[in-house]
Amino acid sequence: MSLLVTSLVLLAAFLHAAWNAFVKSGQDRLLTVGLMHACSGGLALCLLPFLPLPDMAAWPFLALSSILHWGYYFFLVSGYRHGDLGVIYPLARGSAPLMIAVSGALIAGETFSPLAMTGLGLASVGIISLSFEKGLPKRKHFKAISFALGTGIWITAYTLADGLGVRESGSKLSYIAWLFVLEAITFCPFVLFLRRTTWKRYYLNNWRGLWLSGVVSGAAYGLVIYVMSTHPMAAVSALRETSVVIAVLIGTFMLKEQHMAYRICAAAVVVAGIALMNAAI
Repeated sequence: MSLLVTSLVLLAAFLHAAWNAFVKSGQDRLLTVGLMHACSGGLALCLLPFLPLPDMAAWPFLALSSILHWGYYFFLVSGYRHGDLGVIYPLARGSAPLMIAVSGALIAGETFSPLAMTGLGLASVGIISLSFEKGLPKRKHFKAISFALGTGIWITAYTLADGLGVRESGSKLSYIAWLFVLEAITFCPFVLFLRRTTWKRYYLNNWRGLWLSGVVSGAAYGLVIYVMSTHPMAAVSALRETSVVIAVLIGTFMLKEQHMAYRICAAAVVVAGIALMNAAI
């Protein structure tokens, strides 16, 4: 990857970790996600008159991705309800490149060298180790870990859908904008219905953070989709997951979560594996 592309994906990594920290710190995490994406969808809607429609071949992928994001948000919010940001986020985001690499090879024909696969293996060791910071997982931890790994599966699914869809769209920006609009009009009304007695007050009390996180989350994934249109999906996903380090630091220093030294070491192993894989591609 060129320096410019690498810089864009690293920026996306930072932005993604930032909005996840905002969701984790929210009083109502499901409502935070719903309103945040309503904001990003509203901004994307303003861009549609200035963009061409995506090609017809891209619409099935747009519809599929919108549905898959429902599962992602549910598992992500559930994971944060049962576990710390510094554990849930690295497990979810760090396991995704491993699954994307396998799925991408089977579906899109993307292949990797032995060195790249070594990097993936090293990353997996670091990811799994985050589950054992307090020793072997106890029964009470299984739910949080299950939601984190389940989130990784949803990430894999929608990443493949968007990676393939944007290549069929004929317009990268149009695909990105329509995806955010479709997410907003399908997911957000459902959340507002569930929180119909509280969402107005919650929005009024948190509107600045919600709009800012809406911009941040849209930019984070928009950059990734843009780069995936011309680069291997697993490589982009792997480089993006350097955000695990950012998330660990945010969880430790801003959210006052514990086990700083262990988490930083585990995250460093993940990043080393990702860097090795990226260097081999």
